[in-house]
Amino acid sequence: MTAKIILVTGASSGIGEATARKLHTLGHTVYGAARRVDRMAALAADGIRPIAMDVTDEDSTRAGVDRILAESGRIDVLVNNAGYGSYGALEDVPLSEARYQFEVNVFGAARLIQLVLPGMRAQGSGTIVNLSSMGGRIHTPLGGWYHGTKFALEALSDCLRLEVARFGVDVVLIEPGGIHTEWGGIAADNLRKVSASGPYAGQAEAMADAMDSERADRRSSPPTVVADAIARAVTARRPRTRYLVGFAAKPLVAARRILPDRAFDRLIKQASGVRD
Repeated sequence: MTAKIILVTGASSGIGEATARKLHTLGHTVYGAARRVDRMAALAADGIRPIAMDVTDEDSTRAGVDRILAESGRIDVLVNNAGYGSYGALEDVPLSEARYQFEVNVFGAARLIQLVLPGMRAQGSGTIVNLSSMGGRIHTPLGGWYHGTKFALEALSDCLRLEVARFGVDVVLIEPGGIHTEWGGIAADNLRKVSASGPYAGQAEAMADAMDSERADRRSSPPTVVADAIARAVTARRPRTRYLVGFAAKPLVAARRILPDRAFDRLIKQASGVRD
C-alpha cells in the first residue's frame, strides 16, 4: 500500500482523533487540523502533524492547505470531519446560530474541497471523505438545522462524485449512527439553552435526556468504528460511495426507506422519548 498524505479536520477529539490515529498506524502521513493545537499534543507526540485551522475562516483554511503542500507536495485524502450538532425548535433557534451551523458543517467542508481539488485533479487521483451522519438520511425532533446541514452535505457529495470521477477522484460519505463522543453532551446542552422553556420544553427535555444519559452511552458505538470505516474507504481501490456504521444506523435508515412518513415519525418519537 502506497503511503498517502492525509488531512483530517476536527482531529482534536472523538471521531477525528480516532481517524487520525488509525490512518497514522497504517503508515500514512496524517495532518490533524483543529482550532486548538494544544488539544492535539498527544497526537503530535505520536507522529501526527497538528495544524491550527478554523474551517469557517478563509485565511486559516488556505494557510493550512498551503502548509501541507509546501511540506509534502500534495494532498491525497481530505477527511472533512469538523462539525457539531445544534439542536432546538426551529421557532427558537436564532438564525445567526443556524447560519453558523451551516458555516461549520457545510461551507467549511466545501471550501476545503475547493482548495484540495486542483491538486487532486492534476495528479489524477484523490479521495474526499465527508463525515455526514445517519442524520443525513433520517430526521429527529428539534434537529432541523443540524439535519439540514447533513442533508445538504449528502447532496453536495453526490453531485461532486459525478463531477470529479473523470479526474480519478473518489467521493465518500461516512454516515455514523450513535457514537460515543462529546457530541451528544454538547448537543444536549445547546438544546436545553435554546428550548428548555416555552412551548417546546417537554420535547426538549426528552431529547436532551436521550442524547446525554447513561442510556445514550449504552446505545453508542466507539469512535474507532467510524475510523475503521474511513480507513477502509481510504485504502480501497474502489471505495463505496456510502458507509453506514455505528449503533442503529442501518436499521433506522432502512426503516426510513420502508415506512410512511407518519409511521417513521412515531418510531422516532418513541425512540427519543418525545410525547405528543
